[in-house]
Amino acid sequence: MINDRLIDAGDLPLAVRDFGGEAPPLLLLHGAGGNLAHMTTLARALRPDHRVVTVDLRGHGRSGDGQWTWDAALGDLAAVCVQLELERPAVVGHSLGGMLAALWGERHPESPGIVSLDGNPPPTRALHLSGLDPEKAEAELARLHAVFDAIEASAGQVIPAEQLPDLVERQQMAARDMGANEKVWVEGFRRGLAHQNGETSLRPTAATTSQLRALMNALDLTPVYAATTCPELVVLPTRDLPEQEPFAELYAAHRRFLVEQAKAAPNLRYLSLADASHAMVIEQPTALAAVITGFLTEHR
Repeated sequence: MINDRLIDAGDLPLAVRDFGGEAPPLLLLHGAGGNLAHMTTLARALRPDHRVVTVDLRGHGRSGDGQWTWDAALGDLAAVCVQLELERPAVVGHSLGGMLAALWGERHPESPGIVSLDGNPPPTRALHLSGLDPEKAEAELARLHAVFDAIEASAGQVIPAEQLPDLVERQQMAARDMGANEKVWVEGFRRGLAHQNGETSLRPTAATTSQLRALMNALDLTPVYAATTCPELVVLPTRDLPEQEPFAELYAAHRRFLVEQAKAAPNLRYLSLADASHAMVIEQPTALAAVITGFLTEHR
């Protein structure tokens, strides 16, 4: 029985979806700008072997707003575990959720395992772009950061009521184009809408988006991986999203850096998933579920 509920995390409510069952518990975390609905297809694929619990991270979906820090977000996950009685859960996360999974693993050596699905901070320095000429790397980073500046500037924008039906239709078309579950995709869009004072806006807010960007830009996972003793797996993409294609050389260099980073961590395993982009959760949920379950079963 799937159960949606709000739990009290102290300074804010957290929305969770518990897929139920008696199997070993698994926390499944979405990426920045997403919400728990976006993880539904993967959660269903994992459900035969795990009690899957998905979470709207703070500032996302139907969870409350609060200052975003890594400590605060990890405290939220601990509150979920206590209130849902999840003992030693595995933690699997995509993008931002993967970064949280890595940080959870560092702090919880008793964990049966953590899996990061391309949960890597964005490149911010030339050293993050292996094999790329330093001068060109700096120029490409400046160009990329200008794109991120524009995304940040548009965060939390108000949506005129007359535009909502058209936006929902676009979400349906996007789902069909990507081969995603249309119903799940639209639920994710609607779950990310905030309605207040007669206006509708997109979550996360501009403030939360700014906080997240600063946190991710400053995060260095190399010492985190080195200090983690529980089993850890990083699943890396092998191709670009359409919006990444203008930066193909930059992202190829960054993937090389990520592989080098993974190889240098003594307790870390990595997998470069064939024909997968950063949207791997949508593209290959069944394959990912098999990878995740196989890894966790091996270390159970």
